Amino acid sequence: MEALLSLLIGVMTACGVYMLLRGRTFPVVLGLTLLSYAVNVFLFAMGRLTIGRPPVIDEAVSQYADPLPQALVLTAIVISFGMTAFVIVLALKARAELGNDHVDGERE
Repeated sequence: MEALLSLLIGVMTACGVYMLLRGRTFPVVLGLTLLSYAVNVFLFAMGRLTIGRPPVIDEAVSQYADPLPQALVLTAIVISFGMTAFVIVLALKARAELGNDHVDGERE
């Protein structure tokens, strides 16, 4: 299972980097989204999530879940949503100004 999860994270990261290097803005936005998904899965995998255990320390429970990975992923989701919205608005503004969606701003 660990090898499959590692492979999934690696494939998402590689596809995200590949799409970031494209010449159009839409694949760049998709690449950023894939990279953020890969980071979220990585944080969950490193946090060793447990099911059925409370995230808060209680005297009645001997084992509990670590709430830090969940908080980090929630924060990463909010940041990636804001970053994606900013990049989309930036791409729309560049398209309106230049008349195309090339990343480097060349005119056709």
